[in-house]
Amino acid sequence: MSLETLAGVSLQQALDEAGNPARMLRSLPAMHYKMPFEPEYTTWRDEQRAWKETTVLYDQSHHMTDLYVKGPDVKRLFSDLGVNTFATFGKDKAKQFVACNHDGYVISDAILFGFDDDEYVLVGTPAAPNWVQYNAETGGYDVSIVRDERSEANPQGRLTFRYQLNGPATQKILETVRGGPLEHIRFFNMGRFDIAGTPVRALNHTMAGVPGRELTGLEIVGPADGGPAVLEALLDAGEKFGLRQGGSISYVSTIYESGWIPSPMPAIYSDERLAEYRSWLPVAGLEGFASIGGSFASDDIEDYYSTPWDLGYARNIKFDHDFIGREALERRTSQPHRRKVWLRWNEADAARIFADNLYREPAARPMRLDLPITSFTHFQFDQVRKDGRVVGLATFSGYTVNIDCLCSLAMIDEAEAVDGAEVSLLWGQDPESPKPNLEPHVQTEIRATISTASLA
Repeated sequence: MSLETLAGVSLQQALDEAGNPARMLRSLPAMHYKMPFEPEYTTWRDEQRAWKETTVLYDQSHHMTDLYVKGPDVKRLFSDLGVNTFATFGKDKAKQFVACNHDGYVISDAILFGFDDDEYVLVGTPAAPNWVQYNAETGGYDVSIVRDERSEANPQGRLTFRYQLNGPATQKILETVRGGPLEHIRFFNMGRFDIAGTPVRALNHTMAGVPGRELTGLEIVGPADGGPAVLEALLDAGEKFGLRQGGSISYVSTIYESGWIPSPMPAIYSDERLAEYRSWLPVAGLEGFASIGGSFASDDIEDYYSTPWDLGYARNIKFDHDFIGREALERRTSQPHRRKVWLRWNEADAARIFADNLYREPAARPMRLDLPITSFTHFQFDQVRKDGRVVGLATFSGYTVNIDCLCSLAMIDEAEAVDGAEVSLLWGQDPESPKPNLEPHVQTEIRATISTASLA
């Protein structure tokens, strides 16, 4: 169906017609969101190498949704929705905001910026901004909302530019462009200064490597009209340090080293308490268009939901305030959880899949492996097995030159999360739920080794 046909149709209406949310999302074409910038500026391998050896610059100005929330109730709004503490949050601070439903399953996560004590900006996929905006509009909060959509859905143009620097030369590049020392910025705090005559905010965090290493990454934000001059100044200053401009291919592959599992399945499809929210959401959005794929297949949409523990966000949960999902998370605290891990693919099995895909008869070929991003759909869930049992789910799979292997980010039963333990990953789409833009293939198992720490 076209977007014109779906105009005015809510997510709830589409779910009512489909009858089963899991089947509806599994039947959708396996499409990736196309980033609105160059796929490569040098090569994706060179750009990956840069974030470890020099620095890479990514232009994040165009593909995310920014939600500006301002007013006396801004802290109360986010505190009511987020598992995070807001006891000391405010101006020039940031956090990984995590919102759950009433049963303690994650609706979404995003980066939350404290532009001022009464003005926050939420940046990420549309799922978290949608949830916050709905509650702001319906919950009686004294706040104003400004929504700055991604460029392709924003004919008025973006309000800000956003450039991410990642790599060991980041501090030297900023000191060069500023003509002096860079003041210390604590992790997930913001500094303020000027670049090329433009006032900017700089958030200390990293997309590649291990989060928390001082100044391996800075996210620089400022008014959109100053973006071209700031970009030119950064590229000029970085040239002697080996700065590379990063394209969309290497950009997506940063997750294999950082371990961030982006865009979890929004836990909004099954709870009757969220029926009004689903009626508020259009079907022509992420929640209605993002497809499910992979070797794990279930008719129960809740089997695709994740908890904060699954995603590595247990440390974000603070029971110092009331929030949606608190009681459920308190009950879950003492229960067994899944744990986020890295799966290092067996080299021989990976090589076999490449060879079989090229040289075996079509009916016996496994699903292709694209590099550096092997995942083929928005929400990918592959079975992780041990001794014939499913012990978890693998999500995003791919490769970087810095870890020099294929790997998966996975959520597995914590009892099985042992460094060096071997499991297998079932690779390939369930033939009972084909994707129209995937070639016919057979499923195959890939041996993998568990790591509880980054492979970087």
